[in-house]
Amino acid sequence: MKKVVKFGGSSLANAEQFKKVGQIIHDDESRVYVVPSAPGKRFSGDTKVTDMLLQAYAMAAEGQDVTEQLAAIKARYDEIIEGLGLKNFTLEPDFAVIAKQLAEDPQKDYTASRGEYLNGKIMAAYLDVPFIDAFDVIFFNDEGNLNTYKTERQMRAALEEHERAVIPGFYGHGKDGNVKTFSRGGSDVTGSIVAQACKADIYENWTDVSGFLVADPRIVADPVGIKFITYRELRELSYMGASVLHEDAIFPVRHCGIPINIRNTNRPQDVGTWIVESTGQKPDYVVTGIAGKKGFCTVLIHKSMMNSEVGFGRKVLQAFEDCGISFEHMPSGIDTMTIVVHSEEFLPKEQQVISAIHRLAKPDSVEIESDLALVAVVGRGMRSASGTAGKLFSGLAEAKVNVRMIDQGSSELNIIIGVKNRDFESAIRAIYKSFVGGVQ
Repeated sequence: MKKVVKFGGSSLANAEQFKKVGQIIHDDESRVYVVPSAPGKRFSGDTKVTDMLLQAYAMAAEGQDVTEQLAAIKARYDEIIEGLGLKNFTLEPDFAVIAKQLAEDPQKDYTASRGEYLNGKIMAAYLDVPFIDAFDVIFFNDEGNLNTYKTERQMRAALEEHERAVIPGFYGHGKDGNVKTFSRGGSDVTGSIVAQACKADIYENWTDVSGFLVADPRIVADPVGIKFITYRELRELSYMGASVLHEDAIFPVRHCGIPINIRNTNRPQDVGTWIVESTGQKPDYVVTGIAGKKGFCTVLIHKSMMNSEVGFGRKVLQAFEDCGISFEHMPSGIDTMTIVVHSEEFLPKEQQVISAIHRLAKPDSVEIESDLALVAVVGRGMRSASGTAGKLFSGLAEAKVNVRMIDQGSSELNIIIGVKNRDFESAIRAIYKSFVGGVQ
């Protein structure tokens, strides 16, 4: 058995959390490769180290002195080092390098990455295992995307030299020779890359929650947890706002069939959520999860006999492409076609888009509706359950939520509905009540 374990920022915010992590690793000898994030918040109102570093970069980029800012960041790490009793360990040389870089050539990605880099060095010293710099084993291409082939080759070669190691998350080696980071939360992706390279049996992702919940606890009080979720279900929920795991983290392990186990550092006894390619485990409920986002617009294009006009859809979408706007969903009828887009992306260019649609597709009319939210109801159990849509819409009707749009893919894995922004929370609570119950 071989496991890769990734720990989030809240799991490594201070020395006490570090000790919890150390105990978790020592409790299972199969946890051989560790991917740490930068220290997160120690308490409500605290600042994450990555945010402190980004502030230092912004100051340096404007030519300001960052001595005081770097001292505050170093104090965070010194507090952890002292709390762990690492008497012969220091980050003084590393901070000297960071200060020199910020003074001579401030780079945003380099500065942001130092949170993970420094925490990785502390973790390696605490566990007494080798430190592998992600800059040496993770590579990006000219477009800024992961160079999968080179990364897998270099990562595998590095891991073969060490039975145990710490590899910091979030960053790698850019094509220009400088440090490049993933998007925020990218340590999840690093852990997945490490798991793929070493052909791990399990990728454990440790955070401050006991796995995925059926709904957002900020909207539904005490929602039930999800025991098993497939990669496809996770992809749908992550895209619609469920943020326990970085949405790109599934790709490196997916084709290898490596399961991801979301665990809680503060409650290691909880089994958490298993993310798998497929499962014969029967879901507890018809729906696996409910998630959504606010801030969408619908663009309704009407044209008689649209369905018989070859190329009509392409012309409409070309109007959006020419204006540099991507679309989210595209439900359609016989004489109508609806394009769902992000409000903040679309509204500044709405008249430009409408003009392009009229010029290219010559519709009878174009109507815009804003202030919409999308709610996705996702579940592999929906395929085999009759009356799912009926239960969904009955629950919404009972809550007096008016549905503005419906979109369901042929996979029958999800149903997406559009509601007014003001009805967003009510819609999620109504759907949860319909399928899970327990909402007052």
